[in-house]
Amino acid sequence: MRLRNGTVATALAFITSFLTLSWYTTWQNGKDNTLKLLKELTSKKSLKVPSIYYHLPHLLKNERSLQPAVQIGNGRTGVSIVMGIPTVKREVKSYLIETLHSLIDNLYPEEKLDCVIVVFIGETDIDYVHGVVANLEKEFSKEISSGLVEVISPPESYYPDLTNLKETFGDSKERVRWRTKQNLDYCFLMMYAQEKGIYYIQLEDDIIVKQNYFNTIKNFALQLSSEEWMILEFSQLGFIGKMFQAPDLTLIVEFIFMFYKEKPIDWLLDHILWVKVCNPEKDAKHCDRQKANLRIRFRPSLFQHVGLHSSLSGKIQKLTDKDYMKPLLLKIHVNPPAEVSTSLKVYQGHTLEKTYMGEDFFWAITPTAGDYILFKFDKPVNVESYLFHSGNQEHPGDILLNTTVEVLPFKSEGLEISKETKDKRLEDGYFRIGKFENGVAEGMVDPNLNPIAAFRLSVIQNSAVWAILNEIHIKKATN
Repeated sequence: MRLRNGTVATALAFITSFLTLSWYTTWQNGKDNTLKLLKELTSKKSLKVPSIYYHLPHLLKNERSLQPAVQIGNGRTGVSIVMGIPTVKREVKSYLIETLHSLIDNLYPEEKLDCVIVVFIGETDIDYVHGVVANLEKEFSKEISSGLVEVISPPESYYPDLTNLKETFGDSKERVRWRTKQNLDYCFLMMYAQEKGIYYIQLEDDIIVKQNYFNTIKNFALQLSSEEWMILEFSQLGFIGKMFQAPDLTLIVEFIFMFYKEKPIDWLLDHILWVKVCNPEKDAKHCDRQKANLRIRFRPSLFQHVGLHSSLSGKIQKLTDKDYMKPLLLKIHVNPPAEVSTSLKVYQGHTLEKTYMGEDFFWAITPTAGDYILFKFDKPVNVESYLFHSGNQEHPGDILLNTTVEVLPFKSEGLEISKETKDKRLEDGYFRIGKFENGVAEGMVDPNLNPIAAFRLSVIQNSAVWAILNEIHIKKATN
């Protein structure tokens, strides 16, 4: 039997309506069941399951609390670097447009395809948010349509009550509220950005950048093993230019949610590092060395803070990064954690510790025979090669002369080494494996000497000049 056209249309409409209703009913039931389960998990009748809802139970009141209230952009993913820029209303002046121009104008065309800039408007006044969005769409329409720039803002239901916060560390009630909300803003932005790229870098809305910043950041990160670091710093100020690996954002966000009311985010980040690597039975210097191995500073700084008027009402910030335009007088490498010491007399605070951590060059007054520079590793290391470079562009003549490179194997007995290597063994168990020539010492380490407990530079004759050490690279073996 054939149905007439009208009958067919009616039947199709009925079936469509039925399927839509069924889908909606299923979705509604699923949503209700999810909320019910979450409430049970956070109720007194069940075990307390650590989650965002445990630390922020108010989120259960609104199912859209973790969804952007405003979201502009085409949802680009699969990039190398996601740049997060939180911005809020400022009483005097907004620097956001200038910041975005600096970031975008200093990207090459191919780099614009390999990153996403996410602007987070940390305000719940929807009229204000729409005003900012309109300005950004007018100024950066091409970048938004291409996927380079995205704009989001949180729903009002994301924020808990911030009116009765405990005042700590001498901060006023207003400052405590400001820093607490700032922690929550960072978390929302990180959660949104996590699935978009390999790395996430935290910026601010009142900065300028150096040319070639993107390529510099990417190459610096790629030369490091992912296990070697947790934070890369491309500015010494606050939370500017701090980069993380996307998978680590989960831990960071969870930690901040636990203590978002207690301390500012830069303090909380330091606590994360302490928990991960510091031994309570060791001293503070040992802890600092361990943290420095996970928190690596790049110099010179790639970002400069330019905002004078803070988002905190009435606060004037004259902070600038002194390393931003400073010529680099040392070359930075990531070296194994070690206790460093020297018999040389240090000149004007240019210490060996700072050099090893990539903060400054080492500068010593005239070396004499018997002087040494010692790097004692916190734990034995399999070393592939070494490079020590003395002198720098301002003082090219201040180089190490008549100085040898020596290593101390962790196991002194039973080494399967050649006669040539045995002949280089010293009375105290060290092996002489190289020397400085024209201010530079570099070479490979015999694998049979591994693992290595210490490196030592030994001065064997008096020197007529002072000595600068501006590059130290003790490269770990890949296996």
